[in-house]
Amino acid sequence: MNAGISGETTKDGLARVDRVIAMKPAIVVVEFGGNDGLRGVPISESRKNLDAILAKLKASGAQVALAGITLPPQYGPEYIQRFNATYTLLAKKYRVPMIPFVLQNAYGTTGDIQRDGVHPTAAGAKVVAKNVLGLIRPLLRK
Repeated sequence: MNAGISGETTKDGLARVDRVIAMKPAIVVVEFGGNDGLRGVPISESRKNLDAILAKLKASGAQVALAGITLPPQYGPEYIQRFNATYTLLAKKYRVPMIPFVLQNAYGTTGDIQRDGVHPTAAGAKVVAKNVLGLIRPLLRK
């Protein structure tokens, strides 16, 4: 089930994580943060929210995977590096599999990203689906 809602921030995700847990999922892929970055939410706040989301999901017994995202280059290399580190730090903390960039192999590929330069097209969504499948395949075997 896709419980994602376009435009949500980590704060929104934290507010509804209990509803996701109530569905008793076996596997949950968490992909939040891009909208936080685009809206200028402090990295510390995004990290705190993602940490709480992962803690709740892990405590529920669900297998969790983390799909990272990054920001456009105009945000500057230092900020982007700190932003991206959130995913690595939390994946290590919770010992969950992670893909650093869910749009890998789609971003920058003609026809895979919409004119907004951020969201995948239908073709790009197929690439994202392959990325996510690769991320969760080991969890499916359990």
